[in-house]
Amino acid sequence: MSLSRIATFVMSFIIGAVFGTAGTIGFSAGADLFHLGLILAFAGCLAILVSLRILAEDRWAAIAGGAGMYLAVFMFSMRGPGGSVVVPDTGLSQVWLIGVGVIILIVAAWPDLRRIRPASAPSKAQTPSR
Repeated sequence: MSLSRIATFVMSFIIGAVFGTAGTIGFSAGADLFHLGLILAFAGCLAILVSLRILAEDRWAAIAGGAGMYLAVFMFSMRGPGGSVVVPDTGLSQVWLIGVGVIILIVAAWPDLRRIRPASAPSKAQTPSR
């Protein structure tokens, strides 16, 4: 494994942790009827994971970013040393916790469509005559 690939994984992990932290802090914003914070947090996490997958041309970079993202979500969901909790146990927070995991799984499991070659049109020599 090359040094550049290791650096890609480390940076992907850090970027995922930053987006996971931002999403965890912001998902409960506007939690009246529309849940704008949750929608924006999901969109941001999905966008950064897809970007990591496309730019690195490797699903492992997206998995590293997803690991950092889910670690940040998990850490902020636990009770802190002073007894404070950033993510209270509510229905909206359960949607956030499960939704982030689903997003990570979908991006990591999405097939690499660049390796699928389009079917070429048959040449005149191969087409049967009528």
